[in-house]
Amino acid sequence: MESASKPAAPESVRPAKSRPRISVRVAVFIFIELVTLWLVGPLLQWTGPLIDGAVTTFAAAALANYITLRIYERGQLADIGLAFHSAARRNFLFGFGGGFGAAAIVCLMPVLAGWAKFVPAPEQPANWRSFIFVSIVLLFGAVGEEMLFRGYGFQVVLRRWGAFSTILPMGVVFAYAHSLNPNATPLAMFNTFLWGAIFGLCFLRSGDLWLPIGLHFGWNWTLPLAGVNLSGFTMSVTGHAMDWSGSTEFIRTWVGGGGYGVEGGLLTVAVVPLVCWYLWKAPVTVSRPFLLSDAIDDTEPTTLTSGASPD
Repeated sequence: MESASKPAAPESVRPAKSRPRISVRVAVFIFIELVTLWLVGPLLQWTGPLIDGAVTTFAAAALANYITLRIYERGQLADIGLAFHSAARRNFLFGFGGGFGAAAIVCLMPVLAGWAKFVPAPEQPANWRSFIFVSIVLLFGAVGEEMLFRGYGFQVVLRRWGAFSTILPMGVVFAYAHSLNPNATPLAMFNTFLWGAIFGLCFLRSGDLWLPIGLHFGWNWTLPLAGVNLSGFTMSVTGHAMDWSGSTEFIRTWVGGGGYGVEGGLLTVAVVPLVCWYLWKAPVTVSRPFLLSDAIDDTEPTTLTSGASPD
């Protein structure tokens, strides 16, 4: 395992006693995020749900992280683990490889088992412009979601309450955020919860956002290549689709995930342990994230009672 040098702290860090409680800071983070989503989302509805969702999420996440970092830590956006250097590129590629491999497994296994087959989709012909465009949109979406769900709010809670009390609840929130997607099912939401937890573990593993961004993007990018719906959305970019028509209703629903795609099926559950094993073994570069570093003192300020005096 390779270790990176400790990231440099911002020039001026606001002392813990002058910062409000973590609950207030997280509430401000969520408020900025929701206001941005409410303002930007309607302006981009004409672009369609894919672009609207990706761009709006990215804008809300970037703004919420930047403002809370500036107000409470006098930091920069890079301080949530977005500094891009050779170690970051390495982690991104390891993450991308894991996401690509996991998606390839859940797409190829049904074909090898004879449950599904790849067929031409003449109504959605291959187009290299569409391929590049969809790839960029998916990258923005992955970066935006990781900033939103594993950014400032996640990291200050993680520092205060620990991994178990942060990663699992955030996985639930991550799944809930996808619950309104087309053809969402309870199994699809359970799988989304599992992936939300894995992305949180990625952050613990590397200390930056580039490993979870790479994993997130690799998974999201590969499914459309195989002609599989991504979280309920159809994005044909290769002129092919996965056809389950020769299988039983049980296979189509519980293995293929129905209209949600393989993310809503049992194969995604089965691949999760393999992804965890890969992340544990991958020689990622480990750094100490600024918001979890010794430069931050998150001791909650003491409420003085009558007659008490400060230290």
